[in-house]
Amino acid sequence: MTPETLAHLHAACFTTPRPWSQAEFDSLLDARGVFLLTEPGGFLMGRVIADEAELLTLAVDPNRRRTGIARALVGAFHEEVKTRKAQTAFLEVAEDNTAARALYLATGWIESGRRKAYYHAPDGTPHDAIIMVLPIDGAQD
Repeated sequence: MTPETLAHLHAACFTTPRPWSQAEFDSLLDARGVFLLTEPGGFLMGRVIADEAELLTLAVDPNRRRTGIARALVGAFHEEVKTRKAQTAFLEVAEDNTAARALYLATGWIESGRRKAYYHAPDGTPHDAIIMVLPIDGAQD
């Protein structure tokens, strides 16, 4: 997927947090430790620095949701960060993104904290970010 394609899909998926631009994707793809995983209709961007991984964003075409794409991408993320020797992973998700939170809980992530008013909806309404962590099983294999 090109940065333009990533930005287009991201815009179809997000208002809170705001969607990322083509320039932001272009810059991130050149950043140290960043990787992109794709499935038809979706993508996941992650990063590994030292022994810590971060799930940066996950987007699935709204017309293709509930078909296993997001679950497959989260599984691929787990395998990728294990390969890259990460010991733990974390992510932030908007408190009102109940579908994403349910997916992450179902795939082994644990809620570990909250950032008050971290995101703002287009109308300015603040939303907390839920911080989730995932221990990486077998990371030392």
